[in-house]
Amino acid sequence: MVKLNKIYTRTGDDGTTGLVSGPRRLKHDLRVEAYGTIDETSSAIGIARLHLADLPTVDAMLMRIQNDLFDLGADLATPPTDEVLGYEPLRIVAAQVDRLEQEIDALNGELDPLTSFVLAGGSPASAYLHLARTIARRAERLIVALTKSEGEVVGASVVMYVNRLSDFLFVAARYANDRGKSDVLWVPGQNR
Repeated sequence: MVKLNKIYTRTGDDGTTGLVSGPRRLKHDLRVEAYGTIDETSSAIGIARLHLADLPTVDAMLMRIQNDLFDLGADLATPPTDEVLGYEPLRIVAAQVDRLEQEIDALNGELDPLTSFVLAGGSPASAYLHLARTIARRAERLIVALTKSEGEVVGASVVMYVNRLSDFLFVAARYANDRGKSDVLWVPGQNR
């Protein structure tokens, strides 16, 4: 159980932040950027959820995803170490990825196939879900860069989860546009 009694600690005044496992990193460190961008993704999802009163099933899926994103942030903030931590670090697991795939398939099964690329827009929920999708893609790029950084380890399920997440958000954005009927489609060269 997390217990936050005091919000400010002043320990970050030197431009560093503490990982869950203890070591301090600069606030612009790639690992910190990665889990910070995951938090940003969750915030954008929270805004989208404000517009989903008429789609409680999608809202419930997104609530589970927001919880997963805190798990994912904790996973990134607790890099594997040889030190004894005294607790079992929280890790993203394959079952979370599998659930995302099942939910993508369920929503996508109700959509007509695409004939063009989709522009962000249509309904407010869809536009915010597209925003969350682009933030999730940025998080994915940061996480993949972290996996390629010397001395850094990231669990395979983390990369898979965030990759599926942007797919889910794309399908959910279409679903929020009257199951794709109100999608705003790209018209190549329309304004030439």
